[in-house]
Amino acid sequence: MKPFTYERAKSPAEAAAAATRQPTAKFIAGGTNLLDLMKLQIETPTHLIDVNGLGFDKIETTPEGGLRIGALVRNTALAADARVRRDYAVLTRAIVAGASGQLRNKATTAGNLLQRTRCPYFYDTAQPCNKRQPGSGCGAIGGYSRQLAVIGVSDACIATYPGDMAVAMRVLDATVETVKADGTKRSIPIADFHRLPGTTPHVETVLAPGELITAVVLPKPLGGKHYYRKVRDRASYAFALVSVAAVIQPDGTGHVAVGGIAHKPWRVEAAEKELPKGAKAVAAKLLAGAKPTEDNAFKLKLVERTLGAVLAAAKKA
Repeated sequence: MKPFTYERAKSPAEAAAAATRQPTAKFIAGGTNLLDLMKLQIETPTHLIDVNGLGFDKIETTPEGGLRIGALVRNTALAADARVRRDYAVLTRAIVAGASGQLRNKATTAGNLLQRTRCPYFYDTAQPCNKRQPGSGCGAIGGYSRQLAVIGVSDACIATYPGDMAVAMRVLDATVETVKADGTKRSIPIADFHRLPGTTPHVETVLAPGELITAVVLPKPLGGKHYYRKVRDRASYAFALVSVAAVIQPDGTGHVAVGGIAHKPWRVEAAEKELPKGAKAVAAKLLAGAKPTEDNAFKLKLVERTLGAVLAAAKKA
């Protein structure tokens, strides 16, 4: 791990200003992803800004009937909250499907959203990686790509977003609240928060330098039945080959988002209109334009079958 300096921010404005003064600085809370990458010298911040003292650790009801989740709410606390379990069960199920109990105890809501989109070639510093070193190439393209993206890819990157929580947030139409160094606040729809790779795969979100996440807001509950089904190579502590987050209404309509197949949680609202027709019709629109490799083409059928299992469970409920 390379040397770095450290400070504890006392206010959001102070944290954002500190990050702006030092372009290579990073915010740190739980550190479950950042510290791992620092040990491998993939991330090499010269300054760490501890934001744990900013008080963003509460879950509050909004005037619109939704929930405002503080950026520092730990994953375990979020999944266990009675309001989340009752009204946003897909979120609880997605969080519990991710990582391990120990990591969920430390990981924060904002940190979970900001974990790096990555693949084995990203971790291997002997391999070229446009995310790790822009312009160096992509070892995954033409390499082993079984777990990697099948849609939304580019000639620069085929990595997949690894998280579970964000897939559920996407199906729930969450909004990310932030503050910039100049005090300006903004609300970013979760649909727009993560970026596709294009020619700049190292730029993974729309956050500006020094911009700090303060909360994630959920709209009023959608009702219906909530499902999160994750298919992976082992029963626990593994990223999804394919995951499906779904909220299905009694009439068969609903919302669907998919993980494990793209650089960001994947949702195509037009495909949801096909839900009453079944999983095959939905998958056809959801995966239109897919560019799988020989190694990961099986994911196309796996998306259809996983969604089919979810719809079958909804019919029995």
